[in-house]
Amino acid sequence: MRIRLINPNTSRAMTGKIAATAREVAGPDVAVVAGCPEPGSGPAAVESHTDEAWAALVVARDVAACEAGERPADGYVVACFGDPGLDAAREQATGPVVGIAEAAMHVATLSGRTFAVVTTLSRTLGRAQDLVRRYGYQDACVALHAADVPVLDLEDAGSAACERIARLCERAVLDGADTVVLGCAGMTDLCADLTRRTGVPVVDGVAAAVGLVSGMVRMGVGTSKRDEYRLPPRADALRPS
Repeated sequence: MRIRLINPNTSRAMTGKIAATAREVAGPDVAVVAGCPEPGSGPAAVESHTDEAWAALVVARDVAACEAGERPADGYVVACFGDPGLDAAREQATGPVVGIAEAAMHVATLSGRTFAVVTTLSRTLGRAQDLVRRYGYQDACVALHAADVPVLDLEDAGSAACERIARLCERAVLDGADTVVLGCAGMTDLCADLTRRTGVPVVDGVAAAVGLVSGMVRMGVGTSKRDEYRLPPRADALRPS
């Protein structure tokens, strides 16, 4: 099985970190092929609606290129908490495509009745709330917290930014959260320590998405091509010339 892991920002350090997490949970028979755009071909970090629009194009093009190649992936993970380009990616792919926000929220509700989201910048909280509503978890989500740290600060696991995230995770438990969802792919390496510190399951979307995608592939469940997610009429615009 091959899973394509798409980091839509240009940070190679972050791509390596999330790839390591993905490979830990994927199993020995799963090849995780991780990639990100070249500098200048995508956002350095996804921290605004403008960044997200660019990231969505990166994701759609990546999936289209993979599907047009000699060996398409069996499934895809969109490794950005805004789930940018998720619907466009599903139009391109026959295998399952899962975003890390959707996966993390779903797993969180399987682990407890309630969850809270701890993310990076306060300006991204609106998007997180949009996704909570889209995925139908309004009743389960008891809090949304932002640590007000830039995404790329997460490349240093010992930074003050990581301590602020930890304190917010503890606050989320006081808010009544049975589980905590980490709202950025760059937090993936903090998950185990935060689970120990808070005493509740802390869910990393990268691991959750890889687990769901690999399970769907084994089940033979791909992306429905009946209507909305069939190949779009102008898909050639995304495909290699």
